[in-house]
Amino acid sequence: MKRRWDNMTIPKEIPEKWFPIILPLKRKKEGISNATKIRKGAEEERRVRANDREYNEKFQYASNCIMTSKYNIITFLAVNLFEQFQEVANTYFLFLLILQLIPQISSLSWFTTIVPLVLVLSITAVKDATDDYFRHKSDNQVNNRQSQVLIGGILQKEKWMNVRVGDIIKLENNQFVAADLLLLSSSEPHSLCYIETAELDGETNMKVRQSLSVTSELGYPNNLAQFDGEVVCEPPNNKLDRFCGTLYWKDCKYPLSNQNMLLRGCVLRNTESCYGLVIFAGPDTKLMQNSGRTKFKRTSIDRLMNTLVLWIFGFLVCMGVILAIGNAVWEKEVGALFQSFLPWDHPVDNFLFSAFLSFWSYVIILNTVVPISLYVSVEVIRLGHSYFINWDRRMFCSRSNTAAEARTTTLNEELGQVEYIFSDKTGTLTQNIMTFNKCSINGHTYGEVMNILEAQQKRVQPLDFSAWNPLADRDFCFYDQSLLEAVMVGEPAVHEFFRVLSLCHTVMSDEKSEGELLYKAQSPDEGALVTAARNFGFVFRSRTPGTVTTQELGKAVTYTLLAILDFNNIRKRMSVIVRNPEGRIRLYCKGADTVLFERLHSCNHELMNITSDHLNEYAGDGLRTLAVAYRDLSEEQWEEWSEHFRGADKATDCRDDRLAAAYEEIEQDMMLLGATAIEDKLQEGVPETIAILSLANIKIWVLTGDKQETAVNIGYSCKMLTDDMTEIFFVNGHTVQSVREELRYSADVCPICPSNHFRNSKRCNLSGKAVSFPHPLMCFRKARERMLESTRTRDGGKEAEAQGWGGACAFGNGCGGGGAANWMPDERKCPPSQVPRPSLLESISGEFALIISGHSLAHALEADMEREFLETACACRAVICCRVTPLQKALVVELVKRHKKAVTLAIGDGANDVSMIKTAHIGVGISGQEGIQAVLASDYSFSQFRFLQRLLLVHGRWSYLRMCRFLCYFFYKNFAFTMVHFWFGFFCGFSAQTVYDQYFITLYNIVYTSLPVLAMGIFDQDVPEQRSLEYPKLYEPGQLNLLFNKREFFICIAQGIYTSVVLFFIPYGVLSHATQSNGVPLADYQTFAVTTATALVIVVSVQIALDTGYWTAINHFFIWGSLGTYFTILFTMHSSILFNIFPKQFHFLGSAHNTLGQPVVWLTIALATVICIAPVLAFRFLKLDLKPQLSDTVRYTQLVLQKKRKPGGRAGRGVGGAGVASGSALGRLGRGGSRRSGYAFAHQEGFGELITSGKNMRLSSLGLASFASRHSSSWIDTLRRKKHANSPCAQNTPPTGEDSTASSQAPPLSTSSLAAGEAEQKSNEPVLAHSPDDIALSVIRCPEREVGECSAATVQEAPFVWKGTGARISGANSPGPPPIAEETSSGE
Repeated sequence: MKRRWDNMTIPKEIPEKWFPIILPLKRKKEGISNATKIRKGAEEERRVRANDREYNEKFQYASNCIMTSKYNIITFLAVNLFEQFQEVANTYFLFLLILQLIPQISSLSWFTTIVPLVLVLSITAVKDATDDYFRHKSDNQVNNRQSQVLIGGILQKEKWMNVRVGDIIKLENNQFVAADLLLLSSSEPHSLCYIETAELDGETNMKVRQSLSVTSELGYPNNLAQFDGEVVCEPPNNKLDRFCGTLYWKDCKYPLSNQNMLLRGCVLRNTESCYGLVIFAGPDTKLMQNSGRTKFKRTSIDRLMNTLVLWIFGFLVCMGVILAIGNAVWEKEVGALFQSFLPWDHPVDNFLFSAFLSFWSYVIILNTVVPISLYVSVEVIRLGHSYFINWDRRMFCSRSNTAAEARTTTLNEELGQVEYIFSDKTGTLTQNIMTFNKCSINGHTYGEVMNILEAQQKRVQPLDFSAWNPLADRDFCFYDQSLLEAVMVGEPAVHEFFRVLSLCHTVMSDEKSEGELLYKAQSPDEGALVTAARNFGFVFRSRTPGTVTTQELGKAVTYTLLAILDFNNIRKRMSVIVRNPEGRIRLYCKGADTVLFERLHSCNHELMNITSDHLNEYAGDGLRTLAVAYRDLSEEQWEEWSEHFRGADKATDCRDDRLAAAYEEIEQDMMLLGATAIEDKLQEGVPETIAILSLANIKIWVLTGDKQETAVNIGYSCKMLTDDMTEIFFVNGHTVQSVREELRYSADVCPICPSNHFRNSKRCNLSGKAVSFPHPLMCFRKARERMLESTRTRDGGKEAEAQGWGGACAFGNGCGGGGAANWMPDERKCPPSQVPRPSLLESISGEFALIISGHSLAHALEADMEREFLETACACRAVICCRVTPLQKALVVELVKRHKKAVTLAIGDGANDVSMIKTAHIGVGISGQEGIQAVLASDYSFSQFRFLQRLLLVHGRWSYLRMCRFLCYFFYKNFAFTMVHFWFGFFCGFSAQTVYDQYFITLYNIVYTSLPVLAMGIFDQDVPEQRSLEYPKLYEPGQLNLLFNKREFFICIAQGIYTSVVLFFIPYGVLSHATQSNGVPLADYQTFAVTTATALVIVVSVQIALDTGYWTAINHFFIWGSLGTYFTILFTMHSSILFNIFPKQFHFLGSAHNTLGQPVVWLTIALATVICIAPVLAFRFLKLDLKPQLSDTVRYTQLVLQKKRKPGGRAGRGVGGAGVASGSALGRLGRGGSRRSGYAFAHQEGFGELITSGKNMRLSSLGLASFASRHSSSWIDTLRRKKHANSPCAQNTPPTGEDSTASSQAPPLSTSSLAAGEAEQKSNEPVLAHSPDDIALSVIRCPEREVGECSAATVQEAPFVWKGTGARISGANSPGPPPIAEETSSGE
């Protein structure tokens, strides 16, 4: 039995600090029962008294010890065997072994079963023991980590495992938090401390926590030892952003919130030390509550095999019953005549008991239909596939020196069946690095001269700021000289613009030495803006609670900080009010343009229009934008407003609402300065990867904890979202009632995007009413109606109706159950009224996207809403879930797993992705900026998101193909081998006598036929890896599970039974009347056994030669070597040498030599081979001609192109090269839409209040990295219509899912390649004959690049149609795909 930690090794260089997060959770035995009762609901609240272990132990809370191991030395053997025998196959073979130990019914020796069974159990036990050893090792490392615990007024070093609830712990800088602590005091002013929460929520910026003022003075061990406060709080839960409790101390009570808590998994940063009270320990901590359980993952093929084993056992029982009945009839009618000289063996005394024993004898003989070697071979093949992933140099990242790793061996073939990918955003799709890219100031745009790629290619150096600004950041890159000149000549608007950026923020500055500034911002965006101002001469130096000090063009200036109007998700802006040295008061504001423009003075109308155009351009580049404005205030205005502000700030009720009203009052009549554009750097190759995976009919959902604007921006940057989409739907309900209304009853809601971020004409309201402000709500029912309306409007008339309903009747992902050749939309077969709603939704031909917030998702996942949410989401090409918790990520994955029969893959890089990774069928971890917890919890890992396309389209598809071919052949050869015994039973008096000798039976699956099928299962491929990436549609058969299913299984069984009939009756019929050259008859048992066995080995060897699609030296050696091995062993067993040594074991001396020396025997073997193989060849040729598969077409096209390329060498690349040249424009290509790209502020509300109160916070430093390439937005011309598997017209489906009304129509080339290669396309591309079997292939051409590095601009859809081997080829030179180096296949 394989588990998800298969072959997991813990590298020595991994710090032990990572281990407590990622391993499955188990309690230490002591106190486990009571703690379990508490967890199951008995604990309604938690009471913790400081420094009182005796009091706290009454509640028997969990200790801080974690135990993830499963076994110990005493229990290992029993527990491991119990787990292994839960496998149906292992129990089945144990049962057979017991039967073989009964001499009255066993016709075979016991070693034929016990040897392979013990081998399998031993290998699995060793693997499990190795895995558990690493768990024990990691447990010891974590539990033995040292912590300083206050005991008896003295700080003592204690192991983590000995920490208890109620203990007071001292933490020092850069230490991991050992448990969930209530912060009591800190070495920092105002008892602040700074933590990094990347392991919790994926956020790389630091966060600030503060203790209660009443405990902040307890900063010394003596004072803390006297602290006896009692905390009453909520029970253990998984809510990372909420904590509710009360501290009772000295007859007073003090409310506690999440701002007072330090959670396990956080790291203390920039804080010398702090003290905390343990509230939750070990498995009760919020991190562990969110980690999710480790689930035993099994592939769909595993589950199918278990079902098939049960079916085969039933079939075996049926055969045993038939033969037992035959035995009873024969013994009664014929056997009675032999009783006088051949009596029954004891204890048989009648024909019924004889039949009973005969039944069990035949169960033993026929058990080889499912030999145990099947399971051994499956594991060996999976292990080989895992090594191929580990050894793939194209998935190796030289920058981080990280190779891809298959951390499990059980899921490889399921990589070829993925339909849904759930991805984290920060660190997975992006690098989480922000760079200041462009800006608009007073109607002039800067940064447009050239982009970074062009600058690098032309070797243009970025601006050198250090020549005139010694405080400039050397990593900052900007190429537009005109902006620097505007600063130096003293343009007032430019100066004011950068002054805003240097003042309006909550960044902290750390200046360790003169001129070495380190900015610590609560969001990377703010850091990028302050850094930009720094380089252009407006340097933020330091701040105090009441001042901000800057250096403006070399001159130190100190501003009085009067107020900070902090950011939150509703305001979408922040402001500061400052007094300059001259005494002038000014409000500076930055925020989302949609909220800022509404608050501008009317005189800004013209400038606003110009800036809006610039914002559209920036948005077209996928940049994150915000607007910048200011307002002058008089002393009277300031005094009047400050009174209102102080009143609102001191209010005890509705404080937030009062503050918001005060902010709204002052933030009016502002003057627009301009706008900024920041790039959130994508990882390399993300847009191309998403484009190629989309062509493979894989849907990608982004599940992120970031705010909605940020996620949407990244969606546009990586081309998940485009302006070409038919509709983008937003769901933002905050309450159960509002979400329920959105889901079901809201009839007149406008589906325009919120916050006016996407003012696109195609995003119009459903009701047709004009609206001045967009509405954030969008009901799913209206979304579905809008989808259908858009589809009908675009397609038009009856043709659209026919195509729509025809598509609604289609099956699965686009491969018809009844064959692609017969697909034709027919509304008569499937009228609209009879189509199930899910099928109709999934047949929609438009491109839609759904964006839903976390609070809305919480309600959408309720039982009565989840199906409606799922149906709408699955009909969209892109789904983005924002502000979701780690548990919500797992719930979304679980929802798709539960209701969609599809394989899911989750990919992430942080601890907040662990639950999602564990829940999905396949978990992929990215080793990035946020630690390695996701990697250690994953099934596969690598360092870049772009490697995912190779993992799925190459390794996954090949693994699925190889496993399916292996299983089909394995069942075929074993039924062909075993069923001969069944036919022989009718000719041996149903005596349970075997046709073959027991040595052949033992060696058949272990020696004679094991290695060839292993070679095919490990090395076989239908098309080379280049073609797998160029033709993503080749991935679809795995999604539909077409290559091995119940239908294919029965076909293999039928072929095996047919082969057994031929192998038995042909030799039987020939040898019955054949004689040797000396006239001696050949009709003896050993001659028949040797002839049949030889014919069997030859037939199955020829069959696997036909099944092998990719020949290697290993395949040749194994196939022909197995044949040679068979004859060597055969002649050896019938030789005089073994007869002289073991005369009782080898009775038939010289039988093989005598039999195989007869020409009639070889003629019989040849005749049986031809009769077995000829129908298979005929069927395959007909299938190839009448209904070719996609891979057949690709292979044939490749063969044609290679033949035409031979005379002219590598000439004729015109189309591919032109496509690349025209499509790979290095500059950003605007989409021409009017999308606004919102500015991403902090993950939580800002810390302006702390700054103004003097509680200076420290936040995380920023990093800058290299430029990430951008590409054209024109990826995919149409969204593939995915058909529902339960549709009544599933048989009428084209294999690619493309909708067509006539077989002669082919999809057009995308605009990225049509213009450049039109002339060459007409003359050079192969023109293949049209037929009703037209197959459209999506081609990714990248002639001059390595595999997996195709530019997104080269993504095309090229039509190829083929009619069998008789297709005519025209054109002198065919460019097509590049030739394959050092690779051959049977298709070539």
